[in-house]
Amino acid sequence: MDAIRTPNPLLIVASIAVILFSAVGVSAIMGWLPKSGAEPAVSSVDANKKAAVAEVRPAQKSHSVQVATASTPAPICANCGVVDSIHEVQKEAPASGVGAVAGGVLGGVVGHQMGNGRGQDVMTVVGAVGGAVAGNAIEKNMKKTTSFQIRVRLEDGTTRVLNQPTAPSWHVGDRVRVVEGRLEHLS
Repeated sequence: MDAIRTPNPLLIVASIAVILFSAVGVSAIMGWLPKSGAEPAVSSVDANKKAAVAEVRPAQKSHSVQVATASTPAPICANCGVVDSIHEVQKEAPASGVGAVAGGVLGGVVGHQMGNGRGQDVMTVVGAVGGAVAGNAIEKNMKKTTSFQIRVRLEDGTTRVLNQPTAPSWHVGDRVRVVEGRLEHLS
């Protein structure tokens, strides 16, 4: 006669515990169990996760399945951005000294025409120094260049500054793309 073996009582208890634990877990995930009154403090990251899970869970009274539609952000264009500011920049050219020499000579000649004796000598020196300073400033002013500095705030949060010698056709707020150091309109 074959003896019928009874399973070990610990094995029966463990099987029942696993089945009950699984049933409670499924009920909690599906939202079928009531929530407790105390809510632990939640960080903003946990709140975002909770909100994402809440979108996936069906409503407690309705047992229909809802699918969460996660909106994926558009890919960031590393060279695309918005014109943040445009500034006109005047740059003086370095003086060659020709203006200072010519101004000094001219100032000395004019200063020599004033006064007589010791006053004439003083006026010649003052005229030469004043003429040199004025001639140097005039030369720098004649050779100065104007450029335009365009600051672009890129989509990745960085800022690029481009310089161009002519007045730009861009305006603050225009969407642009930086291509090889030049700007192109985005449509």
